[in-house]
Amino acid sequence: MHRFLLTPRWWGINVFVALAVPFCLFMGSWQLGRFEDRVDSHREASAERPADQVAAPLESLLPVDKTTSGRLASTAGEYGDQLLVPERRLDGRSGFYVLTLLKTDSGKSVPVVRGWLPGVADPAKAPAPPAGRVEVSGALQAAENAGTKGVHSQGGLPSGQLGVISAASLVNIVPYDLYDAWLTVQTPSEGMIPVPAQAPTNTGLDLKAFQNLGYTGEWFVFVAFVLFMWFRLYRREVETIRDAEAGLLEPAAR
Repeated sequence: MHRFLLTPRWWGINVFVALAVPFCLFMGSWQLGRFEDRVDSHREASAERPADQVAAPLESLLPVDKTTSGRLASTAGEYGDQLLVPERRLDGRSGFYVLTLLKTDSGKSVPVVRGWLPGVADPAKAPAPPAGRVEVSGALQAAENAGTKGVHSQGGLPSGQLGVISAASLVNIVPYDLYDAWLTVQTPSEGMIPVPAQAPTNTGLDLKAFQNLGYTGEWFVFVAFVLFMWFRLYRREVETIRDAEAGLLEPAAR
């Protein structure tokens, strides 16, 4: 009865199933692995840094990635230009960052967010930076971009204000070389509230992660569908042969 499985038609069906099933399983496993990698990245990025973490030299942590973002970085130099970063929320309140450029001993400058103050950005409210050479340690942060949550990327800000904290935004404001990163000081200074470090972007459980999970399900559904269709065709063929042997089928017209 099962000799039909050796016909050319069924050879083609069987070869297709034999190739399709492992391919779909491989693709589903690959997509699942991508989802698990994103989960691990999210867990690593959102993990709290030890409270007794020792600050590392700034240049040793650059460029910023998911392992160095949030790490304590240390550097030294002299404070220079000060800017305000408006419309930044902290603990449900609106306020602004006080950002001061620190010209380090390497010759490059790094933006340092010295703290947050509530209300509308006002230079009169922002404490002046310490004079002379200072040593600074703070949580290392990746440069912001137009897609970063909370930034003011539309432009049109008054002089002395900055919408996006990045070297690209500062290059036309300050006349010196910049690190493409910034520090947020974690100890209160002159009545300001410290700005907590943010997790690096593109490492969370975002839409892409759940797309990977959805694709995983789709590939495993394809496996079930291929096997179901093979079994359905097989059962129909067997039933046709049985009906023919029992004389239940009309002779084919010639």
